[in-house]
Amino acid sequence: MSLPERVQLIDVGPRDGLQNEKQPVPAAVKIELVHRLQDAGLKEIEVTSFVSPKWVPQMADNAEVMAGIQRQSGVRYSVLTPNLKGFEAAVLSKPDEIVVFGAASEAFSQRNINCSIAESIERFAPVVAAARAAGIRVRGAMSCTVGCPYEGDIPPERVGMLARLMKDIGVQRVDVADTIGVGTPRKVQRAIEATLVHFGLDDVSGHFHDTYGQALANTYAALEMGVWNFQSSVAGLGGCPYAKGATGNVATEDVVYLLHGLGIETDIDLERLVDAGKFISDVLGRAPGSRAATALLAKRG
Repeated sequence: MSLPERVQLIDVGPRDGLQNEKQPVPAAVKIELVHRLQDAGLKEIEVTSFVSPKWVPQMADNAEVMAGIQRQSGVRYSVLTPNLKGFEAAVLSKPDEIVVFGAASEAFSQRNINCSIAESIERFAPVVAAARAAGIRVRGAMSCTVGCPYEGDIPPERVGMLARLMKDIGVQRVDVADTIGVGTPRKVQRAIEATLVHFGLDDVSGHFHDTYGQALANTYAALEMGVWNFQSSVAGLGGCPYAKGATGNVATEDVVYLLHGLGIETDIDLERLVDAGKFISDVLGRAPGSRAATALLAKRG
């Protein structure tokens, strides 16, 4: 297939990125980050997570953050909801979309959410039904689609099984996520191929981590298949907890630089995006984890 003419990015920095930070980030900073991302042209932002503050204290201010955002028309704000209790809290904040997550690895599912893949889907079914009844969109994050820290390589058939289970409970679109960043282009394409058996091209997105420096190559491999929706994280926020010291989410700035270089439209202002990444990196006391941002900031002098 030819490359798509347009790509839409979901920035997961405010949620998936900041959730991995050891230091707490004030709600006002998170709100400012969301504002800067939408001002840079992002049309989809994963804002926060409605999980127990006992397990994820970094997201304890979820309702405050959602209430503080000045929403822009045409921007979709999503939140992670792991169970019905989380959804009931989230719905009060009026998200446009909720995200449920499942793993293509049994071992990862057991260690991460203490249940089997099948049990996790049973747990999500009432959440999905409640969201759909409330007119809220549902996205399914499929983790460990090419590799698992406990099982190693994940066969595409397992990815297809998870995609089918998510489709069966009413999930509207899914992310093919290389959670630990071990994927290479052909492996990623096989995982996407398995997913496309159950979801249309418009309902599949790529979520690649850069642990082994393969995220942009994997993004290009997905583009070759016609995938036009991707997740990324401003300034490369978020580590990889299963690989000590390794980077996590691919930086939004790097993906945008690649896309613009390919002549693909994103509606994103790269300079403003770099400013957003510098803002949150300054708060965290470190340089942005984006090669493009580093180069562009140096160019500014």
